[in-house]
Amino acid sequence: MASKPLLHVQGAGIQFGGLKAVSGINIEIHQGELIGLIGPNGAGKTTTFNLLTGVYVPTEGDIWFDGKRLNGLLPYQITRGGISRTFQNIRLFNELSVLDNVKVAYHSLAKHSILSSILRLPSYFKGEEEMEEKAIQFLKIFKLDHLRDEVAKNLPYGQQRRLEIARALAAGPKLLLLDEPAAGMNPQETAELMDLIAFIRKEFNLTILLIEHDMKLVMGICERIYVLDHGQLIADGEPDFIQNHPKVIEAYLGEEVESANA
Repeated sequence: MASKPLLHVQGAGIQFGGLKAVSGINIEIHQGELIGLIGPNGAGKTTTFNLLTGVYVPTEGDIWFDGKRLNGLLPYQITRGGISRTFQNIRLFNELSVLDNVKVAYHSLAKHSILSSILRLPSYFKGEEEMEEKAIQFLKIFKLDHLRDEVAKNLPYGQQRRLEIARALAAGPKLLLLDEPAAGMNPQETAELMDLIAFIRKEFNLTILLIEHDMKLVMGICERIYVLDHGQLIADGEPDFIQNHPKVIEAYLGEEVESANA
């Protein structure tokens, strides 16, 4: 494990008017780890993701990623710096093709200039060809290449989830944030998702932080887990420790832990 964490969140929080949505968040994630962030509805999980990705600016504390302070950076700057995410509610470009949804991620990393695009110079066509080839490779990994020309909104729910993850990976992140990737999936789709997450972590040498309510998924693949309740961290540790932590059981898990162990 690296001596310095890839992601270091120190006392971070945000206040909306007189309401503290999250406060005093301390998180350390090292290169290559697969970490869970759990808690009951309204605990502040997605708000924490929004802080990490620049959607919200912390009103307290600091967020460091790969040695750089993220406070005040815009979302696109954070994405270019190596953090990519999916959303609790799938956010695809519904009217675009499957292929174009992935290509969109590459445009933020495009090497050809705006001028070459306007003038349709050879560098533009070369860049577009390279992006399409890369996008198709990602679609093959996610078994979506045969649907490359399909309009995104016409995909079944599970395939839309896979497409969203493929697009997030196409941005070339060092840290991938997954916000409830198994939401709305049936047990078979969830099992396939677990295998997919494990595969992309190894294949792309990724560090992953995921929010998830499916305890079987969380306990099955996460090495460490942070638990939020009412905007504050109440526990962190390995799955066995979390499953038996009194505050965690009281705040969130309860019978779901028993089902995960069944």
